[in-house]
Amino acid sequence: MHRLISQIQSHDQQQPPPIQHILTFPIILTDRIRHAVDESKIYKLECSDVAKHVDRLSQLLRSALRFSDSTSLYERPVRRIFNDVAANLNRALVLVRKCRHRGVIRRFVSIVTAADFRKLFNVIDVSISDMKWLLSIFDAGDDSGGIVLTLPPIANSDPILAWVWSCIASLYLTSLSLKVDAANELSTLARDSDRNKTVIVEEGGVLPLLKLLKEDFSHELQVAGAVALFNLVNDQYRARLVFNEHGVPILAQVLRSSSILVQIEVVKVIGAMAEHDRVSQEGFARENVIETLVTLLAINVFDDDRGKISKFLRRSIGSAIEMNKQMEKSSVMSSNFGNKKALSSSVWPRNKKEGKTETLELILDLNTNCSRALWMLSRGNLANCRRITETKGLLCLAKIIEKEKGDLQFNCLMTAVEITSAAECNPDVRRSAFKTNSPASKAIAEQLLRLINESDNPVIKIPAIRAIGHLARTFPARQTHVISPLVKQLCHMNSDVATESVIALGKFTCPENYLRAEHSKTIVDFEGVQLVIKLLRGNDRTQYHALVLLCYLAMHAGKKEQFQQARVLTALEGAYKPVASQYSGLKELVAQAVLHLNMCAY
Repeated sequence: MHRLISQIQSHDQQQPPPIQHILTFPIILTDRIRHAVDESKIYKLECSDVAKHVDRLSQLLRSALRFSDSTSLYERPVRRIFNDVAANLNRALVLVRKCRHRGVIRRFVSIVTAADFRKLFNVIDVSISDMKWLLSIFDAGDDSGGIVLTLPPIANSDPILAWVWSCIASLYLTSLSLKVDAANELSTLARDSDRNKTVIVEEGGVLPLLKLLKEDFSHELQVAGAVALFNLVNDQYRARLVFNEHGVPILAQVLRSSSILVQIEVVKVIGAMAEHDRVSQEGFARENVIETLVTLLAINVFDDDRGKISKFLRRSIGSAIEMNKQMEKSSVMSSNFGNKKALSSSVWPRNKKEGKTETLELILDLNTNCSRALWMLSRGNLANCRRITETKGLLCLAKIIEKEKGDLQFNCLMTAVEITSAAECNPDVRRSAFKTNSPASKAIAEQLLRLINESDNPVIKIPAIRAIGHLARTFPARQTHVISPLVKQLCHMNSDVATESVIALGKFTCPENYLRAEHSKTIVDFEGVQLVIKLLRGNDRTQYHALVLLCYLAMHAGKKEQFQQARVLTALEGAYKPVASQYSGLKELVAQAVLHLNMCAY
């Protein structure tokens, strides 16, 4: 994969010959062939037939000269076909030149036969067919024939190549309907296989699709282009190609200025690129896409109950609410999404002709995709997580987690997990975003604890537990209500939930936590020791983390009576032997815990 990406970066250093040279060189060869035919001494009849074939080909070549004046020529098929034509014409020139001498010795040395001419006629006919096809795809916009789906000889071994060429060439034409059809065809091809995706991007399909996004007078065109791009960028190589074509600034601009229908598709592309390519992830952050996504999410989240929002919330997202008001005003001025004046005055225009249900579905779709893009932008990226907290995005995430269900809630929850993970490993983020008296910190913690207590879905419960574990060093000792739900989950029927709870409690009691002793005593007070001992009978992963937690509890709260009653020392000694063979690092930890318990017994 890295080799492929390095090839992309070095591609600009390899300058292909100018298109004018590509277009004129075969015509020069045809003139040389005619001159050689006039000088032929043998096989005059065959040479005359060669001249006729070449004349037909020359007419097609000269018809293609008009491409040289075009500023938006799709060059890939032109270069490929013209290079093949030039090779075939050069072959014809060599053969005809061998017929200039009458001598027997020269004829014997040259070894020209009638079969050579038959083969030559075949390759010239192939070039003629290729040229006819090439001219047809560039003339498609002049009639109502639509996209050319015929197969030229050059693509006999790879029919998809001809289809891709025809579709991409149609994107350069002036017909809007043809562009939409071409983009939709490319989307279909991209969905069929990864090889088709690679062919599309390597044949130059990315740039014209990005140009479609700039066509703000046609939302249908923008949507078609965005959908095609989304179907292409499902791996690092192709996402990086879009980035190298300056796709990030274009996508960021379209996200801010287009209608909701276009925004939905564009934000899908942003999420897919951020998911697969870290360079794109950072590029979107530089274009302030994170702030835009948070604003789009906040507009509808806080608009319904603005009177109930605290003064802090109003100050944090006041700009988003004002944008929402502007949208409502602009919708009166605009009767449909095509009104550019309304578009320029709002994040997206709302069409009053649409039913309320349809509008809510569109907004939900946009919010769901925005939340997923935010998740992908924050995943494993400390700087982007910091940006989200600086935009007060935690408040927005907490509100959505509270109010919504399904994918929207899950995406926001996973974004919160990424942010809390960044806070766990970075003290600056932890101190700035998760202060004890921070409304954002309180809001997100409350929602995480609510999900742990109320959700029956392990898919929701496990990330919530994990996020609380990430924040273990931010909770003061007096907030025992944070530990209680985690202890209760130790006896959950789902082993993954129980294991995740053990891991989270381990972060409350580990040596890196300054309040480890206080938290350990709280866990013991909530009768967590017996539950942890039961988990020692679980699978290998559960056993390991349960044994680690039990050691921490013994070291920090071993004087508690519950330890004597639970026979922790016996449990430690019994669980150590099977686990120690796989995790040699536990030997010292268990030894310290046993020593501490023995000292407490006296």
